[in-house]
Amino acid sequence: MNTVTTGSIRAVLFDLDGTLIDSAPDLGAAVNKLRTDRGLPALPLSDYRPVAGAGARGMLSVAFGMGVDHPDFPAMREEFFDNYERCIHDRTHVFDGVGLLVDRLQCRSMPWGVVTNKIQRFTSLVTSRMPLFASAAAVVSGDTTPYLKPHPQPLLEAASRLQLLPRQCVYVGDDERDIQAGKAAGMKTVAATYGYLGHQARPENWGADAMIDSPDQLLKWLDLD
Repeated sequence: MNTVTTGSIRAVLFDLDGTLIDSAPDLGAAVNKLRTDRGLPALPLSDYRPVAGAGARGMLSVAFGMGVDHPDFPAMREEFFDNYERCIHDRTHVFDGVGLLVDRLQCRSMPWGVVTNKIQRFTSLVTSRMPLFASAAAVVSGDTTPYLKPHPQPLLEAASRLQLLPRQCVYVGDDERDIQAGKAAGMKTVAATYGYLGHQARPENWGADAMIDSPDQLLKWLDLD
């Protein structure tokens, strides 16, 4: 993994779920409540984890085989959202190594931020109660701009808030749409392979500038370790 010149990168932006935090257990619990409320058995977390980054769409597809075009999808999504809001902090935790990574960025006076497709309703609940995010210089949610990733606008909004050019930022995420968004925004991109990779995911084909198997490898790539 080739390192980059740290002078060319002035900030690090991260996806949230599957990159900084492991929220799959709470997402799975929220959708399993929909199943048990209907007399169906709960499914194991291992069924949900690969699609956790897709939010309600992914959870409902696994739990009920329900696509977004199903007539019951909007009502089921809202019930899922209500369940998730009630349990959002029960099991969610920061991935091992992320705290050290953020500390090191802070020690080097390198600002960092979050760009997620998670709507602000939930992003604010997560970031306000987890100490990690107290030092985040920018948090852009899925409804902050009119667009979701893979559109580059959320990333451009984050760069603007940091008062940096897109080329001065790197974006780290665990989904192909993260890499697509970062490249479209003119940023360096890093694929986090420790996240919620689906069964068919081939991150080596995403065209990212680097792949990391653990958060500390980002420090090595940035030449900050």
